[in-house]
Amino acid sequence: MKNVLSIQSHVVYGHAGNSAAVFPMRRLGIEVWPLNAVQFSNHTQYAEGWKGIVFPPEHLTSIVDGIRNIGVLGRADAVLSGYIGSAPQGDAVLDIVRKVKEANPNAIFFCDPVMGHPAKDCKVAPGVAEFHRDHSVKAADMMSPNVLELGKLVDRDLDSVEDCVTAARQVIRKGPRLIVVKHLSYAARDVNSYEMLLVTADEALHISRPMIEFDRHPVGVGDLISGIVLSCLLKGMSNREALEFTTASVYEVMQATKEAGEFELQLVRAQERLAQPATTFTSQAV
Repeated sequence: MKNVLSIQSHVVYGHAGNSAAVFPMRRLGIEVWPLNAVQFSNHTQYAEGWKGIVFPPEHLTSIVDGIRNIGVLGRADAVLSGYIGSAPQGDAVLDIVRKVKEANPNAIFFCDPVMGHPAKDCKVAPGVAEFHRDHSVKAADMMSPNVLELGKLVDRDLDSVEDCVTAARQVIRKGPRLIVVKHLSYAARDVNSYEMLLVTADEALHISRPMIEFDRHPVGVGDLISGIVLSCLLKGMSNREALEFTTASVYEVMQATKEAGEFELQLVRAQERLAQPATTFTSQAV
C-alpha cells in the first residue's frame, strides 16, 4: 500500500483540489492523507462567488508535526501539492516536503503548480506563480503544469508540441525528473483535441483524446489528472502506461459528467469507469 500526503484546496460542495484528487486516488488503491490548504464552500469559478478561509501556514506544518509525532511520517511515499492559498503557504509546503524526506528519503514530491487562469476565472493569491517559478521547481521531483503554467515557469510563450518539450526539459534541468503537461490547449497539434505530454530528460510522449464540449467546462480536471498520474507511477506503471491510463480514466469521467449534464465532475458516478476505463488511447514518442 502506497501513501500520499496531499496538500491542496478543499471544497465542501463539488470537486476541486483534494475534493477532486483524493477519492480517485483511493479508488485506485492509494492511501491518501488529505491536508487542506484552504476550505471553501465551492470552487472559485462560480459567478455567485464562494465562502471560506485560507489556513495560515503554521496550521499546515502543525498538522504534519502531529503526524511525525506519532511516528508514521516515514510511511509517506509521496507529497502531492496543488492549489495553495498564499506564497507563505508555499514555504510551509516545502518545509513539509523536507520533513517527509528526512523521514523517508525515497519519498517523491509531485508538484501541481496551480498559477491561475484568467480566461477561466481561476484565481490564485499574489506571489504564488512566482513562488512556483523560483522555488517549487528546485524542490520538486515531478511537476504537472498546464501549457500556460509551463510557459510561466520558463518565462516565455509556448506555441507548439515541440516548444513544450523543449520548455519541459528546461524545467527538468532545474530539478524535476519528470514533467506532465496536463493540457496543451493552444499549443496542441489539434486544438479540437485534448492533448498531453509526459517528458523526462530522455523521453517525450504525446497523447491525444477527443475533446468533450460543455456549456460550462468542469473544474478540477487538472487536479484529477495529477492524482491519477501519481497513483499510476506509485503502483509501478511505466511512464507510458501511466500517461495512457490517466488519459483513458479522465476521459471516462468527462463522458460521465457530460452524460449527467453536470458542472461538477461526476467522480462517484464514474468510479467504475475511472478505475477500469473501457476506452484506450495510445501515446507516441515525440
